[in-house]
Amino acid sequence: MPSETAPASPGLPLIDIRGLRGADPVAQRAVADQLRQACLNHGFFYVTHHGIDAALIAQVFAASQRFFDLGMDDKLAVDKRLSPCNRGYEPLKAQTLESGAPPDLKESFYIGAEVPPDDPRVQAGRFNTGPNQWPAALPDFAPVMTRYHAAALALGETLMRGLALSLDLPPDHFDAYLEDPSATLRLLHYPPQPANPQPGEKGCGAHTDFGGITLLLQDDAGGLQVWDSQQRHWIDAPPVPGAFVVNIGDLLARWTNDRYVSTLHRVINLSGRERYSVPFFFTGNLQHRVECLPTCLAPGEAPKYPAVTVEEHQIACYRRTYG
Repeated sequence: MPSETAPASPGLPLIDIRGLRGADPVAQRAVADQLRQACLNHGFFYVTHHGIDAALIAQVFAASQRFFDLGMDDKLAVDKRLSPCNRGYEPLKAQTLESGAPPDLKESFYIGAEVPPDDPRVQAGRFNTGPNQWPAALPDFAPVMTRYHAAALALGETLMRGLALSLDLPPDHFDAYLEDPSATLRLLHYPPQPANPQPGEKGCGAHTDFGGITLLLQDDAGGLQVWDSQQRHWIDAPPVPGAFVVNIGDLLARWTNDRYVSTLHRVINLSGRERYSVPFFFTGNLQHRVECLPTCLAPGEAPKYPAVTVEEHQIACYRRTYG
């Protein structure tokens, strides 16, 4: 496990992605070049001018806080254990992301695309596919989260096309992966770090994300830290107004033969108050087959990983943290 040295000054790239949202190939390439450098060196970066309305983002944070302010009976009425597709509420200390550390000091709520029980994908038992659970006490909760899920999904697709360009591939290279994509919106609430924590206890233990890319909204409490493997210390990734934090997940790292890095990160809420964040885990088409991209192999180099479907990869990752 990396050493617990003091975090360095913020040092993650800040990328304006307006060029990806337009039709100018020169502007698209300019953004792709910045994405390449960020993915090779950090696996983490900020994006601005992403196109998601600030008012919708504010509604998401407000609705999230209202949910976590509910009484425990209301929250447990939509407990994730009641869902066959991992949707709903997860109590404090239910997950341990860092091996050997105490359980994480966070509670959460999982949301995905709304898929009815009679859908063929549900009938076939596709992983994490099915209906959401919604809190009855908050009638405005579901509409806000549904709108945001759709907006974040569109942003994820835009970024994946930019990442294709960054890998010297056509911008539509990942289109089959983007067809009928799976993605999980997770609302997170972190209480303040205890004055006398257990050894290794923190809001969210050091881990890498499972899927393709993660789009993170965080409030102004701070606490996110990213491992700098070159300098061998943790660096802060503080909130930047109007920006998302984006990071590469294990699936995309595997796809690129680890050219693009899936980086350890953690949360320690030292703000003295409640912290709220909203990660959006872009997973992609569950049946899509992932094998090493040819542009990521040097002459004579062999792929590090066998081919796998997105679903097989996700199931293996979930088993690591939930048993």
